[in-house]
Amino acid sequence: MRKKELIDLVVERSGIKKKDAKPVVEAMLAVLGEAVGRGRELNMQPLGKLRINRSIERSNGRIVVCKLRQSTATTENSTAADNTTVGPIVEDGAGFP
Repeated sequence: MRKKELIDLVVERSGIKKKDAKPVVEAMLAVLGEAVGRGRELNMQPLGKLRINRSIERSNGRIVVCKLRQSTATTENSTAADNTTVGPIVEDGAGFP
């Protein structure tokens, strides 16, 4: 999902105008990005609980490996059209020294 799609979905779900939603969504993403960058744990239901496992500094940025745990009740009540389960993007430790 890209930021534009997120903003469009927030507008659709909340009923507010796009010009009002966009700065709020951008500010929220900035705050969450800063929190993850500082290694803070996030507990934001229904998104879930995000814990930083480790981070690796690279020349072009930082790689943050994290775990996101969603409660079963949250995922069952989701309004998502697709209920398929997606496996991990990277197996634990894969691709990291």
